[in-house]
Amino acid sequence: QVHLVESGGGLVQAGGSLRLSCGLSGRTISGVAMGWFRQAPGREREIVAAISWRGVYTYYVDSVKGRFTITRDNAKNTVYLQKNSLKPEDAAVYYCAADPTAGRGAVIDDRQYAYWGQGTQVTVSS
Repeated sequence: QVHLVESGGGLVQAGGSLRLSCGLSGRTISGVAMGWFRQAPGREREIVAAISWRGVYTYYVDSVKGRFTITRDNAKNTVYLQKNSLKPEDAAVYYCAADPTAGRGAVIDDRQYAYWGQGTQVTVSS
């Protein structure tokens, strides 16, 4: 059975950095497109970043471009989200998700993701 476990969330001041990690167990992460989503209170879940299984293709929502970087280490079955220059509006629960059927590309539609982690809280103080 596939499981995703996020870590690295916490409280950070505006302008600071955090690195989220998402470990996948139950199968190899090779061949699996990965994504990071977030949901703030009272708001819909939105995609933050996505990466193809080889790491060739990435996607970022406009609000995080130039500040966040998604990477993956298939040997460690892990995907990362480096978040720099954090803003109060980045505060949310962050979820990682896995799509083992994506083919070569990055996946931005949350309906395509079959597996989800439990989420990790990120709080940004102003």
